[in-house]
Parts: sequence; C-alpha cells; structure tokens
Amino acid sequence: MLAVDTNIIVPYLVQGALTGQVQALRTRDPLWHTEPFALVELGNVLATYEKAGHLTLRQALDCMEEAEALLASDFISAPHGAVLELAVRHRVSAYDARFLAVAASLGLRLITEDKKLRAAAPRLTQSLEDALAAS
Repeated sequence: MLAVDTNIIVPYLVQGALTGQVQALRTRDPLWHTEPFALVELGNVLATYEKAGHLTLRQALDCMEEAEALLASDFISAPHGAVLELAVRHRVSAYDARFLAVAASLGLRLITEDKKLRAAAPRLTQSLEDALAAS
C-alpha cells in the first residue's frame, strides 16, 4: 500500500522520463492511495499537455478516465482541519498538505518528486527512487 502524489500518477499515464520507474513501483505495489484532489491537479496537467501539443484532447480524456478507474476506489478524502494544520506546520500549500494528510492517516510516507515538499516535510515524504529502493 502506497500514498502517491499527482507527480507520480502523471508518468504512469503519460509517457515520460519517470514512466519506467513509476511502472516498476506500480508492479511492486498496485494499491495506490491518494486524495481525490489528485484528479483536479491531473486535469490541469493534461490540459497543459494538450495546449502544448503533447497530447490530443482524446488522449487527455483517456488518461483522465484511466486515472479515475485506477484510483477512485482507493481515494482518501483528507479532513480539512488536518490539512490546514499540516499546511501551517510544514509551511506548504493546502493543496500539498492534502496529500501529506493522506500519507499521515495511513502511517505512510508520501511518494513525491516535489523536492520542496520533501524538504518541508521529510518525515512524511520520500522520493520515487527511495520508494523503489525500499523493500
């Protein structure tokens, strides 16, 4: 069971530099928990990719549909108060704190490639590389 940030979900759905590593992570542990807000962030990423010509609208819609099928049954909605407390304690956005709250509620470390978030909350986060190295 893993807690993942949107920047781990994206390369699972859209081919990129981290795709191989993210696929290895998914193969090793297919139970990924995240906050429902991940779909909002994913929608922004997909819209940006479409605008830049990296994806067609159809491809972006297919990615969104795949993400919903992949994640929806394992969403954890973070309580707003807990999110606010984490945001203030770690001096991060409430958006990032939503993912920290999911990890904390599960007793896990959030897998994220966001270096600033990892620096702000090192006990609640880990890199993709560190997650893959852990057995």
